[in-house]
Amino acid sequence: MLQTFNPKNKDIEIWVKDGLFKRSDAKVSVFDSSVQGGDAVWEGIRLYSDGLFCLDQHLNRLYHSAKALAFEDIPSEAFIKNAIYETLTQNQMKDEVHIRLTLTRGEKITSGMDPRLNQFGCCLIVLAEHKPLVYNNQTGIKVISTAVQRNSPRHLDSKIHHNNLLNNILAKIQANFAGVDAGLMLDAYGFLAELNGSNLFVIRKGVVYTPTADACLNGITRSMVMSICQSLSIPIVEKNISLSEAYSADSVFATGSMGELTPVIEIDGRSISYHHGLFDQIATAFQAIIPLHCEPILSLKSSPTG
Repeated sequence: MLQTFNPKNKDIEIWVKDGLFKRSDAKVSVFDSSVQGGDAVWEGIRLYSDGLFCLDQHLNRLYHSAKALAFEDIPSEAFIKNAIYETLTQNQMKDEVHIRLTLTRGEKITSGMDPRLNQFGCCLIVLAEHKPLVYNNQTGIKVISTAVQRNSPRHLDSKIHHNNLLNNILAKIQANFAGVDAGLMLDAYGFLAELNGSNLFVIRKGVVYTPTADACLNGITRSMVMSICQSLSIPIVEKNISLSEAYSADSVFATGSMGELTPVIEIDGRSISYHHGLFDQIATAFQAIIPLHCEPILSLKSSPTG
């Protein structure tokens, strides 16, 4: 893991609800739903020199998640984009930035589980930090399969990008104690779902496979990689993938906004090659399309209406 405290983030300003606050003053109420029950949704968005990568896709997913959880008084897209603009501009951020965009159900009139207690509207948090990629994509990462399963749609649908991340955190804790970089989470049937924080791909005999998006998030970077494979006429298949298939793969890699495309070089002590032509081809193509999917910062500025 490459995440450490960056001194450049010491004095950043953070958007909370309807304005910017210094890092030391940026807080939510103890009555906020995110504190009371992890009742919030979020997106991780990367800022490159060309702009925000796949911003509209991230906002679409944020709204999908908020609607699935029956949030009320959700800020408009114009309001959210303007909040991002104000945050980035105030912090003079232009590149190599990660934004944690959070939308909580808001503050409650009294402590309790019932969403009807939330009578003040949603709370938007725009936390932008100077942050490079979370992994070293030249050397790759080591992972272990964990005892913690990824949620199934019958329990807590992973298509809702919610803040209730305890099962992912438990998987990460298990990986930490094992001295590896991430935990590989399986679904209820023992097939690969995803890492504790990113999607997975497996390359075997010229074909790229990825787990069906039943127990994992249908990640935006994941979708980009699948589109790249199609454009390059590389066979791409969604299927149930067993651990033994991953152990014997030609290459395995993870995808996500925090790390882009990251080779997985070891699973449960088994070494996996990452000097593979198909992975290199896909990774190169991904870098080439980044500017094509970036929304410039200046285009976000507007008169907020929601």
